[in-house]
Amino acid sequence: MPFLCYGGIFDWDVALKRLEELNALCEDPDLWNDADKAQKLMRERTHLEQSIGAVNNIESTLSDNVEFIALAEEEGDDAVLKEAERAIETLQHKVERQRLESLLSGEVDGNNAYLQVNAGAGGTEAQDWAEMILRMYMRWADARGYKYETLERSDGEEAGIKSSTIKIDGHQAYGWLKTETGVHRLVRISPYDSNARRHTSFASVSVSPVIDDSIDIEIEEKDLRVDTYRSSGAGGQHVNKTESAVRITHIPTGVVAACQNGRSQHQNRAEAMQMLKARLYELELQKRQEEQAKEHGEKTDIGWGHQIRSYVLHPYQMVKDLRTSVETTQSQSVLDGDLDQFLEASLAHLSGLD
Repeated sequence: MPFLCYGGIFDWDVALKRLEELNALCEDPDLWNDADKAQKLMRERTHLEQSIGAVNNIESTLSDNVEFIALAEEEGDDAVLKEAERAIETLQHKVERQRLESLLSGEVDGNNAYLQVNAGAGGTEAQDWAEMILRMYMRWADARGYKYETLERSDGEEAGIKSSTIKIDGHQAYGWLKTETGVHRLVRISPYDSNARRHTSFASVSVSPVIDDSIDIEIEEKDLRVDTYRSSGAGGQHVNKTESAVRITHIPTGVVAACQNGRSQHQNRAEAMQMLKARLYELELQKRQEEQAKEHGEKTDIGWGHQIRSYVLHPYQMVKDLRTSVETTQSQSVLDGDLDQFLEASLAHLSGLD
């Protein structure tokens, strides 16, 4: 019997057998002689356990509530009937989420993610919006139990950020966030305008997968420009006194990667190179998608310059995704990280399920 689960559609019996194999492998005392291999196996086992558990939970919850409905109808208990029906509606959403997770079976969908936010033109207003966007993704990561670290941050002169890059660690972090690349637009009364006028601000978001050595990205040294600089931050004792921060520019494409959180220039250069490879890989993925879309006569909306979502805080409250038309009036909840309805809709749209 096929189920939608970790890594795509798979046979239930095969999944159970694979879990048994992983359990046996994880008990091998020599496993940790190769730490990378051990961690990969442990992650696969954890995700498989979670997926199998989720399917079991869905089946048992459905069975229980079907029984509750039958009993409630027999006894004429409307309260129990309504409660069971609500439980099944909630379950339906869980099933849909499992279905979407099963689609995250691309080459790098299960990977961690780099997420970069850049302020658009507009000075302090745009820089404040960029920091709001960054905080939104951090709150989303917190809610999912993902970890994140700041790799690079360039603060605005008065408030907000000019740019920042964070690394988000969590199962399928890239898969869930890959449709967030694009321009995010804010309309509000500016807190920095003494005349309380309405302002429109823009910030761009770029998401790339964290890739390992199994994906070969060839970069020639002559195509790189490497700059070093002092890390910028909140100021005071936390600002580096040496030029340990590293910015690498890939000259042929103009793609830039920077890192400043390492303790040495060597560490920052290594992380920046990993980030650069990830962004070049993401660029290649975008080209493939655009070519596939052209072959099928479809319009493509991939890229940094494409506006994907509008956030209106005045004169009314509304967040609307311009690709899927999903919208909500709960704008503050969205800015506090409640993004799942938008992520799920955009993934369904990308997969042709909407």
